[in-house]
Amino acid sequence: MDPIHRIVELDPAKKAFSLFGEFKNFAFKGNVIDLAVGVIIGAAFGKIVTSLVEDLMMPSIGVLLPGGGYAEWVWMIEGKPIPYGKFLAAIVNFLIVALVLFVFIVKFLGWVVKQKKEEAVAPPPLTKDQELLTEIRDLLKNGARPATSP
Repeated sequence: MDPIHRIVELDPAKKAFSLFGEFKNFAFKGNVIDLAVGVIIGAAFGKIVTSLVEDLMMPSIGVLLPGGGYAEWVWMIEGKPIPYGKFLAAIVNFLIVALVLFVFIVKFLGWVVKQKKEEAVAPPPLTKDQELLTEIRDLLKNGARPATSP
């Protein structure tokens, strides 16, 4: 029997429990939970960066440049204001987030992965038995005969 007819034949309660069971299996896999934690941390980090840009950096830039705060930087085109100062703040915000992600993901995680590869590539030191077997193998390859006792 094909799967569609089998689902249609189930009563609604079994369908609901089947759907709930599938959802539970999906939602509580490790990857989904990790993703949710990452999204929450990312949102909190975004708020920190936004505060850094809006409360510290852009007011500092506004003090250095003429025209007051960045929020007051507007172009007037046909009597309508275009607040380019807020747009510049959003660009600075994006650049900070992009820089932090680049440093963390590309540089730091790249370094961690490289270190793990180097650890995996480096063979463990040979034991005394392995050293002796290696010497015997090399002697046999070179055609040397073992010393016989008198």
